[in-house]
Amino acid sequence: MEVMTNHGFRKTVKYLRAFIIISLIGLACMLIVFLGILGYAKILGAPPLAVPQSTLFFASDGTLIGESNSGQKRYWVPLEEISPDLIHATVSIEDKNFYEHNGFDYKRIIGAILADIKAGAKVQGASTITQQYARNLFLEHDKTWSRKLNEAFYAIRIEMNYSKEEILEGYLNTIYYGNGAYGVQAASQFYYGKDASELSLAESSMLAGVPKGPSHYSPLESLENATKRQRIILNSMVENGYIKKETSLKAKETPLTFTGAHPHKRVEAAPYFQDAVRNALKNQLNLDERTIELGGLKVYTTLDLKQQETAEKKILETIASESEIQVGLVAMDPKNGHIKAMVGGRNYDESPFNRAVQAIRQPGSTIKPILYYAALNQGFTPSSTMRSEKTTFKLDDGRAEYSPHNFNNKYADGEITLAQALAVSDNIYAVKTHLFMGAKTLINTVKNFGISTKMDNVPSLALGTSGVRVIDMANAYSLFANGGKKVEPTLITKVEDYNGNVIFERNHEPQKVLDPAKAYVMTQMMTGMFDKKLNGYAKVTGNSLIDDITRPYAGKSGSTETDSWMIGFTPQLVTAVWAGHDVGKPITLTAEKSYAKNIWARFMEESLKGKPVKAFAPPKEGVIGVYVNPENGKLASKDCPVRRFTYFVAGTEPTEYCTDHLQHKDDKPAKEKQNPKDPWYKRIFKWGA
Repeated sequence: MEVMTNHGFRKTVKYLRAFIIISLIGLACMLIVFLGILGYAKILGAPPLAVPQSTLFFASDGTLIGESNSGQKRYWVPLEEISPDLIHATVSIEDKNFYEHNGFDYKRIIGAILADIKAGAKVQGASTITQQYARNLFLEHDKTWSRKLNEAFYAIRIEMNYSKEEILEGYLNTIYYGNGAYGVQAASQFYYGKDASELSLAESSMLAGVPKGPSHYSPLESLENATKRQRIILNSMVENGYIKKETSLKAKETPLTFTGAHPHKRVEAAPYFQDAVRNALKNQLNLDERTIELGGLKVYTTLDLKQQETAEKKILETIASESEIQVGLVAMDPKNGHIKAMVGGRNYDESPFNRAVQAIRQPGSTIKPILYYAALNQGFTPSSTMRSEKTTFKLDDGRAEYSPHNFNNKYADGEITLAQALAVSDNIYAVKTHLFMGAKTLINTVKNFGISTKMDNVPSLALGTSGVRVIDMANAYSLFANGGKKVEPTLITKVEDYNGNVIFERNHEPQKVLDPAKAYVMTQMMTGMFDKKLNGYAKVTGNSLIDDITRPYAGKSGSTETDSWMIGFTPQLVTAVWAGHDVGKPITLTAEKSYAKNIWARFMEESLKGKPVKAFAPPKEGVIGVYVNPENGKLASKDCPVRRFTYFVAGTEPTEYCTDHLQHKDDKPAKEKQNPKDPWYKRIFKWGA
C-alpha cells in the first residue's frame, strides 16, 4: 500500500514537473511573441495620426466663409485650446487610469471579463482612450476578434511613439459626438455654438457623456438620458479628485442652452468664389479631390466680405426679379490681382455655373482700349483723327464686304480724334485702326493683356466679336490701372495643411509688360467716357452715370446684340460686369441694356465709400499734359470754348494750335486755312469709303 502511495506521488510530481515545464515554455513563447510584437511595432515606427478633417476657407480678414462638404464636420484644435473641464470629464469617465497605464488597463480588462461571464454577454467595455483612439484612426467599429487584435497592436504603436498629451489631443479631436460632429470643436459648435475652449463645467460634463451613445445620450435626443449621464460624470470627477462636491452640485443645477446647428454650412458666403477657389486648389496647386475635401486644409483667400456683400446686394437691387438676365462680376485689386468679390450668377442654388470664370461671351467695345493701346505703339495719339461716316470696307482677300455701324447709326460725318472715338465708342474709327495695323496686331496684344481665349482674324474683332471671360477682362484692365504691370487673378494667398505647415504661399512680383507712359495715356483717355466735354456728335457712353459717380473713374462699356458690359477702375479697384442671357438671346428691353453699367457704378461707389479719392498718378517720365480742343485734338487757344487737359506720350503731343474759334479784329470769322495734306494713314482708307 505504501509502495503504491509512493508510486502515485512520484507520478503526480512527474506530471506537475511536466506541467511547469510546459507552462514555462508557453510563457517563454508568449514572452518571445510579446517581445516580437514590441520589436515589430518599434520597427514600424509611429503610425500616422492624420485623420479626415474639413477643409476651411477664410476671407482676407480671417473670417471663416465656408468649408468642404463631406457630410462630416471635422476640426482639429490643440489640447491647450480645449476646456480643461472637458478634458478632465472625458478622462474621468472614459479612462481614469489613462496617465498611469501603457495603453491597456489590465484591472479593467479582468473586471470586464468577469462582468461579461456573469451576464453571459458582452455588457462592459474595457477599452482605454488609447485603444479607442486607435480604433477611430485605423479600424472599423465592428466587434470581431481580428479588429480587437489590430486595435491592441495599434495601441501599442501609439503608446510607444507618442506622449500622453498627444494621444489625448488626438482622441478628443476624433471621437464622434453625433449629428456629423467629429471632435470636440465641431461638437462644441454644434451643441453650444461656441469654441471648445469656452465650455463651462456644466457644458463639458454634458458633452463628455455623448460619445458613449450619441443617439441615446445627446441632449437633443433625450435630455433626461443626457442629464443622468452628466450626473454620473460629475460624480466620477469628484471621486477622481478633479472637482469638489460643491462644484459638482452647482454644475448639476446649471441650466444649459443648446444650439443644435452647425455654424458653417458648405456655402455661407460667395458660393461662386468658393467654387473657383476649389478649382484653383485642384488645377493650379495640383491637389487631389480627397485632400481638398478631407485634408483639413486651411485656405486663406483674397475675398473682401464687405465688397462681396455689396456686389450681391447691388445685383439684387438692380435686376428686376422677373428678368431672365444673368450676370457675372469680378472685382480685383489692380496692384496684386487679388479677387475681392465675385458673382457668377443670380442664384447659386438654381445654377452653380460660374459666369464670371466659365462663360465665354463677346466683349463688344470693351476690347477697344486694348486695340487703341496697340495703336499708341504704332504712332497714334489721343489727337489722331479719322473720318467717322457710314463705311463699307472692301477686303482684298476675297471675303465679303464689311459694313459696321455705330450705335443708333450716328456718325460724325467728319474728322474725330482717337480720344473722342473711345469716349463715344465710334465703331468706324475702331475698324479703320484695326485694319490699318493688321489683324494680328490686336490678336497678339490681347495675349499680352493675359486673355487666352481664341481671337478670330476678322475685321469685326475690333468690335469685340471673339469671346472672352469676365475674369480675364478685369485682369486686362488692371494693367491700365497699375501702370502696365503684369498681375494674375489671385484667389488664394496661403494654404496650410492640417498640422499648420504652409504648403503654398502667394508671392507677387510685379513685372512690367506695358509701356507705363502709354498705359497712362490710355487710362486718361478712358476717363473720357464720363466727360461731357468729349460729347462731340454723340453722347459719351458713360453719360447716364455721370451724375451718379463721385470720384474719378476710367473705363469702357460695351454691348453686342446679346451681351452688355461695363469695365472700369480707380487706382484701388477694377471691376468688370457682364449681363445677358445664358442662351445668347438678344437683349431687347432698354432697362436690361443698362444693367451692367448701373451695377458697376453702384458697386464701385459703395465699395469705395469712405476710402481716399485717388487720382491716376502719371509716371515719373514719358508723358506730357497739354490743353487741347477735344473736337479736333489741336492745342487749345484762349478762344476755344472747350479745353480739355490731355496727356500724350512725350514727344507726340500736338504742336498746332486750334484756329477754329479765332476771330479777326473786325469780329469777322477768320479765313479758313487750306486743308493740309492728309496724313498717310488716312489716305489708306479713302478707297474703302
